[in-house]
Amino acid sequence: MSINVKQLAAEKAVEYVEDGMKVGLGTGSTAYWAIRKLGERVSEGLKITTVATSRASEEQARELGIPLVAFSDIDSLDLTIDGADELDSSLQLIKGGGGALLREKIVASNSTRMIVIADEGKVVNTLGKFPLPVEIVPFAWEWTVAELAKLGCQPELRRNGEELYKTDNGNYIADCRFEAIDAAPKLALTIQNIPGVVDHGLFIGIAAMAIVGKLDGSIEIIEAQPKN
Repeated sequence: MSINVKQLAAEKAVEYVEDGMKVGLGTGSTAYWAIRKLGERVSEGLKITTVATSRASEEQARELGIPLVAFSDIDSLDLTIDGADELDSSLQLIKGGGGALLREKIVASNSTRMIVIADEGKVVNTLGKFPLPVEIVPFAWEWTVAELAKLGCQPELRRNGEELYKTDNGNYIADCRFEAIDAAPKLALTIQNIPGVVDHGLFIGIAAMAIVGKLDGSIEIIEAQPKN
């Protein structure tokens, strides 16, 4: 019987959710399992309030009876559980493969703690093999993409069939192939300063812990080092 490593990591993360918490619900194939497990715990009596990082996660939560609140009703979160497309031993992340990077970053940044859930294939020594998603405004996107290309990557606008992919915010995503990102914090600042960029999928200094599911059925926990 094969092990679902995403489910393994997700369900472990849900163990950190306690009664009365305000929880951010991530987006993607691994976060799906966390939301499903939360739904089970809510049906068993767990009392939480949540916000979602995408329409898809919001719909899943509603179907499972997980209480959702408007962002205007709360000012911060206790915990966010979300996946990652890549992560390293310093808990630097690439996110945005599912297209929700901006909302995910807003939610995670306003959480006391972010737990990343992933399968062992997402753990890398150096970020960059996974194309870095950058959310950009549609206006003059050609110029924004040209500026991104000057950073040494190959940017390509994401598509949804024949149409250009649009985020829940109505923006485009440029997937930037760097192959290797040696100085992620510096690159993050450089990209953020390009006019037309809304945000990017580099999450630096945001995650507190990663729970990694492995094919042998074990779990690895990576914790962020204390800041000096």
